[in-house]
Amino acid sequence: MKPIKANVTAGFVIGSNMNSTDNSGAKIVRVVGIKRQKTVKKRMPFAGVGDLILISVKSGTKEVRKKVFPAIIVRQRKEYRRPSGMRIKFEDNAVVVLKDEKGNPKGTIFKGPIAKEACERWPAIAKLAKIVV
Repeated sequence: MKPIKANVTAGFVIGSNMNSTDNSGAKIVRVVGIKRQKTVKKRMPFAGVGDLILISVKSGTKEVRKKVFPAIIVRQRKEYRRPSGMRIKFEDNAVVVLKDEKGNPKGTIFKGPIAKEACERWPAIAKLAKIVV
């Protein structure tokens, strides 16, 4: 995992629902944990584009339902600012489900665009991304 230069505004807390953008079998997922996030006591941890989170699959195929997987956030509705001054936001919130916490995706095809910040931080996702915004 590499650091990113953009100032990504956090758009997700524990309990947020979002879509899965790959063909791993998951459709709708819920955030149950946020990895590598240190906060003040009793403050809710938060995440944005390119962050590693733990998800619980709410709807999808029988094999993946009711299981916890690591995932990477690749799109968010809340706008964030890039170092060039441009502000970016997407139409939906989406994640890519991972096999392990090293960044290897479970699926082989990603539907829709992937944020440049997620591709810079996670090279395995950048290999499979067709549209990078």
